[in-house]
Amino acid sequence: MIDTKKEQERDELHRAIWAIADELRGAVDGWDFKNYVLGTMFYRYISENLCNYINEGEAEAGNADFDFAVMPDEDAEEAREGLVEEKGIFILPSELFCNVRARAAEDENLNETLESVFRHIEDSAKGSEAENDFAGLFDDFDVNSNKLGSTVAKRNEKLVKLLNGVGDMNLGDVKDHSIDAFGDAYEYLMTMYASNAGKSGGEFFTPADVSELLTRLGTVGKTEINKVYDPACGSGSLLLKAEKVLGRDAIRNGFYGQEINITTYNLCRINMFLHDIEFDKFDIACEDTLISPQHWDDEPFELIVSNPPYSIKWAGNDNPLLINDPRFAPAGVLAPKSKADMAFIMHSLSWLASNGTAAIVCFPGIMYRGGAEQKIRKYLVDNNFIDCIIQLPGNLFFGTTIATCIMVMKKGKRDNRTLFIDASKECIKVTNNNKLTEENIEHVVDAFSKREEIQYFSHLAAYDEIVENEYNLSVSTYVEAEDTREKIDIVKLNAEIKEIVKREQELRDAIDEIIKEIEDKSLPHC
Repeated sequence: MIDTKKEQERDELHRAIWAIADELRGAVDGWDFKNYVLGTMFYRYISENLCNYINEGEAEAGNADFDFAVMPDEDAEEAREGLVEEKGIFILPSELFCNVRARAAEDENLNETLESVFRHIEDSAKGSEAENDFAGLFDDFDVNSNKLGSTVAKRNEKLVKLLNGVGDMNLGDVKDHSIDAFGDAYEYLMTMYASNAGKSGGEFFTPADVSELLTRLGTVGKTEINKVYDPACGSGSLLLKAEKVLGRDAIRNGFYGQEINITTYNLCRINMFLHDIEFDKFDIACEDTLISPQHWDDEPFELIVSNPPYSIKWAGNDNPLLINDPRFAPAGVLAPKSKADMAFIMHSLSWLASNGTAAIVCFPGIMYRGGAEQKIRKYLVDNNFIDCIIQLPGNLFFGTTIATCIMVMKKGKRDNRTLFIDASKECIKVTNNNKLTEENIEHVVDAFSKREEIQYFSHLAAYDEIVENEYNLSVSTYVEAEDTREKIDIVKLNAEIKEIVKREQELRDAIDEIIKEIEDKSLPHC
């Protein structure tokens, strides 16, 4: 019998989220609602995580009945320094999620209580190694926002419902390692509001199936890597997919990413914690990656996966320093100011390890446009950095129907040929979007791994062939499209036409006979 426990738990979790949404319907915008739910979930998670950590330690020491949650605050203070060093933060027993929730309905100043608790949590990390990881994590949880209500009483009413709704979620016990429920809830919330993401919060959501494909492509033949990096990490879904595909222990030196949008940056850090990634195992920065990259001391990276914003504007030639930047200088030209796609490509290549792989979602235009982008493609091809170009189906991403593609780069290729894969039909339709199934992903990864010619699906192009095509890297240039039109047998068709003509003549002759008979009968008799 198939075990459906996981699916049942996930369905239960999704119903709980919808129940909270129903409670707050008409009061909180979808995107803001997501932030409030995630913030509350995060508050619950770190509270339970810290509490269970302490209780387990006491149980191992022989104090099985110990419960940090009921400990007086003044007694708990003695453990502050050690806990900050070990867990990155400290939370007083009275400020744990369970205790704040228990008092919430009677707390006339609940908004102030939560604001104070969040500030205390962030302040506890100051001066420690975890300071940057926890700073500003609750900035998007505005307890005094009019979005929650026009009065303090109305806002507190919504906050009580939030605390109770998240508190009633069946997220499992942290100590039983059921923490994936937090991650599932996060992904569900992101999917709920992904169609509105780009215009509402700067969050361009990468669906789980695309994340899976990118990571699988980047880790072919590997059982472990040193570090994974995403230069436009968004909510961190691609970074975390590497952990799911390879396993946490297989990523030896952690997760690195950079995100320009402050809200999404905070969500990414929260997502790391919600997936049980410890503060010393990730480094997420908030800056413009192209202008101010924050991980010079951490590169190179063995795995780079990314879905950078399509054709976003950047400084380009307006910044005279960029042409001499070691990331962009080798190509001898900068990406156009109106289209930064190739700048992300060059940045990723620069920070890629010699034994590494970069798999990046690209806007199709960069594969065939002329000008500076063509010159950058020439640099990439001439230096044998491009391993594979994969055409994806359209309508995979929320908010765009564009059929995107994937560029896979390596610095240590075994030959000087480039593989082209037409995966434009590898999908199924789900509601309003297309989706890659496990079979679709497996088909693409298998073709990528074997680097074989498959009619109408893949082509291994020699260097000279790409040069002959003026460095055009569009998959359609190299992979012949299958002719799905009905094939016509000309010989058979001609025979049928002859038969039709013959029959037509026979009918004409018969008609002529009938007419003659009629005419003969109508003639006057002498």
